[in-house]
Amino acid sequence: MKNPYTVVFGIKPTEYVDRLKQMETVVSDLTEGNQRVFMLTGVRGSGKTVFMTAVKSTFLDRKDWEVVELSTETDMLTGLVDKLSYKEKLSELFKKAHINLSVFGLDVGIGGEPIRNSEVALTRMLETMKKHNRNLLVLVDEVIDNKAVREFASVYQILIRDNLPINLIMTGLYENIDDLQNEKNLTFLHRAPKLRLSPLSIGTMAASYQRNLDISSDESIRLAQMTRGYSYAFQVLGYCMWENGGDREAATVRLKQYLEEYVYDKIWSELSEKDKKVLDAISRTESGKVKDIRDSLGMESNEFSPYKKRLIRKGVIEEENGYARLSLPLFDEYVKENYFG
Repeated sequence: MKNPYTVVFGIKPTEYVDRLKQMETVVSDLTEGNQRVFMLTGVRGSGKTVFMTAVKSTFLDRKDWEVVELSTETDMLTGLVDKLSYKEKLSELFKKAHINLSVFGLDVGIGGEPIRNSEVALTRMLETMKKHNRNLLVLVDEVIDNKAVREFASVYQILIRDNLPINLIMTGLYENIDDLQNEKNLTFLHRAPKLRLSPLSIGTMAASYQRNLDISSDESIRLAQMTRGYSYAFQVLGYCMWENGGDREAATVRLKQYLEEYVYDKIWSELSEKDKKVLDAISRTESGKVKDIRDSLGMESNEFSPYKKRLIRKGVIEEENGYARLSLPLFDEYVKENYFG
């Protein structure tokens, strides 16, 4: 039997743990028209791409929906027009509507002047889809604040203002989505739900480990708790347990190495020196009380609060009832080993 877990980012593994509540929220809100845009955020390895792929699968099964994925490195408007024109069922509708897209090298129209603007072409296509009760879901993975994304988002807000049937899901790191939402001409994104992916269910992960690794219920729960619900850790720990014949100590060593090289080194490089200092204080304060952490740093509440909020948004710490801790598995060890302030 093949190892059911994977250490590769971005692909849906054989063993996949659904986030049922958040999935139901996204699907139902889009289907019922309660929301037109979702911004999915989370730390690297939290499962954003896999979650979006699961949403995509749901809408691919619906006859009145079309799904298109776009890259942020190309002209997104032209890319969307291109991809829509090649959808077999839609191309027939566009031909009947005499939409001439020959300027794009597609030659799908039979009447009217050629359309020489991708925004106009997309508007005509969406108007045609609306007449035939068809909806469009656009997916953009790992969004960044660049010219292509800004141009697409600027047109998108006009399209939804005109009540055309286009919906959008974008995934990205917190700081990239925040940069995009702060663009002065894209104020509609401030109103878009920013959905931070929740930790995976400990019980569901444990059941997966017990089923696939032939271990006891207690051992499977211990393994699941080690991951702290972090999607990449769930996959890597399962993968390493499988490859090391159920040797938890050996698997943990490998887990630590994968997390450091593939996730934590990158996260660490993007933090300010003050952020790192705060994380080090959190990792070394045994009580976990925010007041004790502040005291160790010599910070008042108003000085400490901005760092705490930013690190929570980045997905690297969590706070509850006046206590704070690092949210990622084995990250406290990483911080202690890499902070030299």
